[in-house]
Amino acid sequence: MQPTDKRANLWMDLLLVAFLIALNVAARLLPHAPGFLPVAASGLFAARVLSIPALALLVPILGMILSDAALPGEDWRIQAVGFAAIAIPAIAGMATRRWRGVVPVVATMIPCSVVFFLLSNGAVWAFSGMYPLSLSGLAQCYVAALPFLDKTILGDLFWTGVLFGGAWLVQHLPTLSRRAL
Repeated sequence: MQPTDKRANLWMDLLLVAFLIALNVAARLLPHAPGFLPVAASGLFAARVLSIPALALLVPILGMILSDAALPGEDWRIQAVGFAAIAIPAIAGMATRRWRGVVPVVATMIPCSVVFFLLSNGAVWAFSGMYPLSLSGLAQCYVAALPFLDKTILGDLFWTGVLFGGAWLVQHLPTLSRRAL
């Protein structure tokens, strides 16, 4: 690869990272269904398509940091766990890059959604003071959060489809339009 190709790839990566961060910030600040956000899907998508996969970690974390500046604050410990949990899809995307197709993407995203649910609600139980610090309190916390689990999974899958499907369309639109003629 020529040095100019590497620079062009870097610029394309940085533009995609900036777009995905802006998407995450806008989605969090605009009205939305609880848990129905592109943040996790954008991390997975970035990790699988960027020529420098490590940049994918910036997508969910910077999106959360920038949007949190305009949102009411939470306990810093809950936020720290949330940031770590929302970065997991980017890490999983880096680990599964070599597997192509829809099934590996979905098989990566669903466990990431469940792990996010477990970690973020575990942090609420541990640090919010809303639940007793016992197994019973932990169970109460998870039961109270169950109405959000399906929305998180569905939102993550929806946005995964939008991002990967949009990328597929961009790559194949010239071919598809030639076939239509």
